[in-house]
Amino acid sequence: MLRIDAHQHFWVFEPVRDAWITNDMAAIRRDFLPADLRPLLQQHGLDGCVAVQASQAEAETDFLLSLAGQHDFIRGVVGWTDLQAENVAERLGHYAHSTKLKGFRHVLQSEADRALLLTPAFRRGIGVLTRHSFTFDLLILPDQLPYAAELAAAFPDQPFVLDHLAKPFIKAGTLEPWRQELGKLAAHENVFCKVSGLVTEADWAVWQPGDFRPYLDAAFEAFGPRRLLFGSDWPVCTVAGDYGQVHALVADYLSSFSAAEQARFWGGNAVDFYNL
Repeated sequence: MLRIDAHQHFWVFEPVRDAWITNDMAAIRRDFLPADLRPLLQQHGLDGCVAVQASQAEAETDFLLSLAGQHDFIRGVVGWTDLQAENVAERLGHYAHSTKLKGFRHVLQSEADRALLLTPAFRRGIGVLTRHSFTFDLLILPDQLPYAAELAAAFPDQPFVLDHLAKPFIKAGTLEPWRQELGKLAAHENVFCKVSGLVTEADWAVWQPGDFRPYLDAAFEAFGPRRLLFGSDWPVCTVAGDYGQVHALVADYLSSFSAAEQARFWGGNAVDFYNL
């Protein structure tokens, strides 16, 4: 069974476009390309990755697809298009024949309208995704979990995956109401979840592996080992550690799980969800 990093990014750094990379994230204010990632995947026994959009433009989708066309280890791409556009059906039809394009994402966590994903225009776009069998990555914060659950209920045939466990407040050590709302979202069988982006939600300088155990416990209780995917969130994770540390903290947690459960987590679930 393939072993997959189901969440990472590539970019050629542009200060204006990439203004989300703030001064305290100076370590990632440079280019990150396939040649940088491949040795890390090989070192940790991973067979491939899913490249996820970091910029909200179709040029980003085309850039990632170009990289995927040049590098076989990029098994899939999660791109961006304007799901609220009047011509969303045309745009998704344009991408429907790309074998490496698996789904789409929108940076909902940054939207002033916290319930944007429930607006008629956005829901219309989700409906078109479903018709084309594209997945959708939910990049949200804890306050948006109830809206995500409502969306998942409205589109039971649409595959959703929650990125970064919705970024719980690990640095503050806060579990509720995040844990309760995570469970409500997980009640919808069409929703998967990425164990990714955790170290950046902790104290970057002094986190310990034990800091993450309550949040990992909650994720596995909610989704179980058949709906959780490993994601490094590389290179963003490097502001708070390195690839090896991110991999190790999850591997250590999973050490008591069965071989079959570990195989699902490290790749089988990603293969199934993204049809890799």
